[in-house]
Amino acid sequence: MAKTTPNHTQAVSGWAALDSSGKITPYIFNRRENGVNDVTIKILYCGICHTDLHYAKNDWGITMYPVVPGHEITGIVVEVGSNVTYFKTGDKVGVGCMSASCLQCEFCKNSEENYCDKVQFTYNGVFWDGSITYGGYSKMLVADYRFVVAVPENLPMDRAAPLLCAGVTVFCPMKDNNLIGSPRQNIGVIGLGGLGHLAIKFSKAFGHHVTVISTSLSKENEAKTKLGADDFIVSTNAEQMKSRHRTLDFILDTVSANHSLGPYLELLKVKGTFVIVGAPDKPMDLPSFPLIFAKRTVKGSMIGSIKETQEMLDICGKYNIMCDIEIVTPDRINEAYDRIEKNDIKYRFVIDIAGQSSKI
Repeated sequence: MAKTTPNHTQAVSGWAALDSSGKITPYIFNRRENGVNDVTIKILYCGICHTDLHYAKNDWGITMYPVVPGHEITGIVVEVGSNVTYFKTGDKVGVGCMSASCLQCEFCKNSEENYCDKVQFTYNGVFWDGSITYGGYSKMLVADYRFVVAVPENLPMDRAAPLLCAGVTVFCPMKDNNLIGSPRQNIGVIGLGGLGHLAIKFSKAFGHHVTVISTSLSKENEAKTKLGADDFIVSTNAEQMKSRHRTLDFILDTVSANHSLGPYLELLKVKGTFVIVGAPDKPMDLPSFPLIFAKRTVKGSMIGSIKETQEMLDICGKYNIMCDIEIVTPDRINEAYDRIEKNDIKYRFVIDIAGQSSKI
């Protein structure tokens, strides 16, 4: 399988993992010329997702080295193809997790291309021309316009970057379960990290009562005073868990550590819904009785379509929803990786690709 094609003539500076050590180092590679359906983007910022670490270290056994991670990308359009009418030079844009799909299946035709069997990702995927995709840890990106979104003018590009993955990941379950524009409901958010803190912000913007569920009592003040949560449950406190029995309409589970779902399901009302967006590396413990005796539903959700991503960004612009971030320079990516593994971040690292002078 070719990593590039003869059309890949543009040399680009980036940062890549070359082997399963996961160490990120400077890397020069080629991108394709801007095609009729493409936009060329000068990358300003790229968020660091935990998925980047998994791919860098080949934790899932599917990494194609060298891998250039990054799927939370914001930048400025510098060139557009002849078929592109939605974007123009100078536009503020973003690119998330997807670079291509079949465009023909029922999911693609229904604006659910994130569930297309042939979806290809922004990095470590295979594009239509057979080339391997390289992500946002780089100075420039060429993307098909159908997989690019507009960033609202009022959102800063650094704090908008993680919305392209983390933001849409928590937004879509809320949309799918009719939590936008609905009467006030009781929402539970398990985990207070990159996903969880955004889930609180969306839930509050939509007018709901939010309960954060965490193993760490030390996060209660942050959840309530800074992020606006209404209640806080320490999941290891049996009395607190019992006192909230059947009080929540909906729970969003953002935790990637291994945990049993049973105790959390008991917090749901009859016919309540539990949505999983975290991805533990081992099978989850899912007891049947909490489901059977209260007609509860458990389901999963993966990122969102391009249409949903644009809708999410527009809502973020309306409600001024942004990710809480810490900026790092490219030479500190490995340090950021180490800190992510230690949960030492509030709440997302963003790489300043173009330098501090690029702030928009």
